[in-house]
Amino acid sequence: MQKIILDKYEQEIEDAIANGEYSSVPKTEFKKTKKIFEEAAKNYFEIKKSKSITLRVKNEDLITVKSKARGVGIPYQRIINMLINGYANDRIKLAI
Repeated sequence: MQKIILDKYEQEIEDAIANGEYSSVPKTEFKKTKKIFEEAAKNYFEIKKSKSITLRVKNEDLITVKSKARGVGIPYQRIINMLINGYANDRIKLAI
């Protein structure tokens, strides 16, 4: 039989199991916990997706944004996305 070489972290886990520091959980508790983690993972990936939206803006504003975007060499959609992201993450404040 070939002996498996464990790294430090894996060896700590093996030792903890051998010392009885871990115990099994009832099947119902495991299923409940698993469902919580699956939902969290699903929500994480859903949040990280991009979403297409339809947005009405004044033509004058759009022309200005496009012109400024052209001036710095990036797509105007990226500027609009950066503005939305900055506002959503409290890096941009609006004076209303």
